[in-house]
Amino acid sequence: MALFALSPNFSTNPSAPSTSLSKTRKITQKSPKFSVYTTPKFTPISALSDPYVLQIAETLEDSLPSTTSTPLQKLRISSSDTLLSTPWPSRKDEPFRFTDTSFIKNSRIEPIQPPNIPSLSSLDVSVDTLLPTLTIVDGYMMDSLSQLNEFPSGVYVGSLLRVDSDAIMKRVSEYEFSFKGDLFWLLNGVGTPDVVLVYVPEGCKVENPLLLRYISAEGSDKESKALPFSNPRVLVLVEKGGEISIVEEYVGGDTDKCYWTNSVMEVVVGEGAKVSHSYIQNQSFNAAHIKWTWVQQESTSKYEHIEVSTGGKLSRHNIHIQQVGPDTVTELSTFHMCISDQTQDLHSKLVLDHPRGVSQQIHKCIVAHSCGQAVFDGNVQVNRYAQQTDAGQLTRSLLLEPRATVNVKPNLQIIADDVKCSHGAAISDLEEDQLFYFRARGVDAETARKALIFSFAAEVVDRFPNASIRKKVETHIRELLDPSRPSR
Repeated sequence: MALFALSPNFSTNPSAPSTSLSKTRKITQKSPKFSVYTTPKFTPISALSDPYVLQIAETLEDSLPSTTSTPLQKLRISSSDTLLSTPWPSRKDEPFRFTDTSFIKNSRIEPIQPPNIPSLSSLDVSVDTLLPTLTIVDGYMMDSLSQLNEFPSGVYVGSLLRVDSDAIMKRVSEYEFSFKGDLFWLLNGVGTPDVVLVYVPEGCKVENPLLLRYISAEGSDKESKALPFSNPRVLVLVEKGGEISIVEEYVGGDTDKCYWTNSVMEVVVGEGAKVSHSYIQNQSFNAAHIKWTWVQQESTSKYEHIEVSTGGKLSRHNIHIQQVGPDTVTELSTFHMCISDQTQDLHSKLVLDHPRGVSQQIHKCIVAHSCGQAVFDGNVQVNRYAQQTDAGQLTRSLLLEPRATVNVKPNLQIIADDVKCSHGAAISDLEEDQLFYFRARGVDAETARKALIFSFAAEVVDRFPNASIRKKVETHIRELLDPSRPSR
């Protein structure tokens, strides 16, 4: 048995000429042990409770109506118990070493109440008639703005509180909201007003992609220090042999408004099932966007994730994927871009415990602003019984301005001796030889740069399975790269 721990840790600020970076020293840190206490809901414990976290939790509790839904009650109670002993993250915590959350902490958190439908008339809530669409406004499902076409028999898409099928409710009740993420995961569990349930029965294949469109309608001016706070949550249960494609799109009603979207999606992919998950984040450049995606894959299943994130002043996506059966396939493709004073952060963890698992991850980012920052922390953990695993990880970054920053930490941990695993990282500016190739053929410098930048992103964008979504993302990226666009 071989034991490897490959964890290059890169941190660069390219005031000097940029280049591909080699591996640096490994840092090993032992995790402290904590005792866990169960207490009445939101009763502070002087030794454990963070006063600021407790204040947010109490504010969330006061803003939500009581519920008779057993699964939702279980979620809120289990989240609140753990939340009491979870402090607000700081730069001293390794997972937030490069991610400054003081923007949120220095604001006045205001949970958003159910939106008033007449007040939404000024928003762009048009939907693509070719796709069944569920619209979530500030964490609340809006039937009047949704367009759900006919689904195959047994498929359910909608509110957990309105499930009328005993069989589906029994299946949901059997599901345990057992994973405990970080503080933001727990805040979502305490503060979500409802859960969007997507249920696909055994052997059912949903032909058309399902669009989950999240709109942030409430927002405050930057000078007010107020931060409207929403907690949308989605549970996807795909039974044995089922298939579905889901598109999540996050947009803001006003590109200059401040708000905080704290979102969670849980996905259970049954034996032999397939889930294609597209995720597009285009929120206000003054917003905070924290996103958790948790995936459990059973044997011979496939999960495909394609992501483009360009919005938010602070945007962080945590992905945790657990392969719980053999012959499982996971594909992750992500593209992040900073064109303003932004932080784009991706933390991913993939755990393989069974033989013949396959995982492929590609992460690309562009930082095109001198105050922009990108963060990538990717962990692939190949455990003892995950023999004959094929795992690959690649991260590539373009820094287009002086003082633009990227921090990348690809991490491959192998505790198995019959595997094929690789990873790599590269950070650079555009290659002069490529620019010269364009110039030699009569293409001006600005056009050449835009073409090369877009082709860098295209490797991820081209993987969106739906043509209309792919075209929409391409258009959006081209608009962001247009130097004539208004400054933000």
